[in-house]
Order: sequence, then C-alpha cells, then structure tokens
Amino acid sequence: MTYETVLVATQGPVGIITLNRPEALNALNHQITSELSHAAAAFDADGDIGAIVITGSDKAFAAGADIKEIKDKTFAEVYEEQLITATWEGVSRVRKPTIAAVSGHAIGGGCELALMCDIIVASQTARFALPETTIGIIPGAGGTQRLTRIVGKAVAMDMILTGRALSAAEAQALGLVSRVVPAGTHVAEAVAIAAQISTSSRPVVRLAKEAVTQAYETHLQEGLYVERRLLYATFALEDRREGMNAFAEKRRPTFRGL
Repeated sequence: MTYETVLVATQGPVGIITLNRPEALNALNHQITSELSHAAAAFDADGDIGAIVITGSDKAFAAGADIKEIKDKTFAEVYEEQLITATWEGVSRVRKPTIAAVSGHAIGGGCELALMCDIIVASQTARFALPETTIGIIPGAGGTQRLTRIVGKAVAMDMILTGRALSAAEAQALGLVSRVVPAGTHVAEAVAIAAQISTSSRPVVRLAKEAVTQAYETHLQEGLYVERRLLYATFALEDRREGMNAFAEKRRPTFRGL
C-alpha cells in the first residue's frame, strides 16, 4: 500500500511509522489514522519485525483530532460512522510491542495515540494534554479510560476537566512515560529499545505483553490466573528450552521463534 500521511521504514527488526502531516502538526484525520492502522497491522504480520516504533516530528507527535474534519458532524453521523473509534484503535490491537517516541505536542488524540502504545519514550520537549472539554467535547479514543488507569483519578480529572498539560518530567513521575531523553534523541532511544526487545523470543514477548495488558485491563485475581496460564504456555516452546539451557550452560541463547 502507498501511504500519503505516514512514512514507513525498517531498521533491522524494528518497524518505524512516522506521522507525516507537518502542515497540520500531524492532526489525526480519517486518512492518517487509517494509514497508521494499516501500517501497524502490516508490521504486526511481518515475521522479520520484532517491535514497532511510532513517532511524529520534533515539533509535534500529533496535535489531536483534525477539528476541520469533524466540526460540522451531527450526532447521527458520528454514531453511524463510528468516527474516531473505527480507525484509531488499530494500534491498540497490535500484538507486537509498540513504542511511542514523542517530541513536542501530544495533544488530545495525539496523547490518546501515545497511551495506546506499550512504552512511551519522551523527548524533554514533550507535552501531554487532553484539552477536549475546552472545545465542547470529551476524549473519545480511550483518554478517559487509559489515562485514569495510569495516573489515577485525581490527575486524570485535573487534565481532562482543565486541559492542563504535563511536561515530560511530570509525565514520567506519574508513570505515563517510561523514559525521558534529550531533545532529538527520542527516536533513536525508542529504536534501541525495540531492537533489544527483538532479540528475545517472539512468542515469549507476545505472551509477556498479553499478561501485562491483562493486569492493566482487569482485576488482580483474573490477571493472576491469566499470567499463570501464559507462563505454563511458555513450556510448550522450543525457545523456552533453549533459553533455560543457555542459562545453565552460561552462553547466549539462540531463539528461533518456536
């Protein structure tokens, strides 16, 4: 597929998707979210790719939904078209690890897109905000749900009801961001993390991601049950046998994805 609003590249086992609407600060319209979801799904299906990095420009990861596209829509139209949810959730369905490399503005839908990823690496210039209430709507791509689970009710209420933006340092302190790095190095850091993840057994990485996601989305007892079941499943893998044998023999494992 030929893309117009995203750039797609690979760096070894890492798939890189760059949002590319610079004239609109990467505002998220139907086209860019459709292309992003398609590119992410293609990397997810590519056996040579172990992890995926999603990024924007130095100035803006993504500056929210494209208001020009939706400002004249009626309730019936957005409900029928499943506006936003129809194409935006593609990233959250990817089974391989996803890393958001964020610089500059991650506003509204841009913040929600970062929240869909498994890891967020932020430049020191990054700013995270959900200011939808200031224009008469509420977050609709998971912001009220994912943000609250990560930072808690008080901070989520503050951000969503006032439009308050978090700096990269504040976001890291609250657990929203995994790593904060100097300006201009966020993509390289995210690619390095993705490359490191890609050295592990692909099936094991998927199982680990599924287990952590379960902890995030359900209650403790259910999560413990799923974790235990997934742990037992690793004992059916040749990679598990290789990993443990390599440890016992004091050598580096050679994983085959089996």
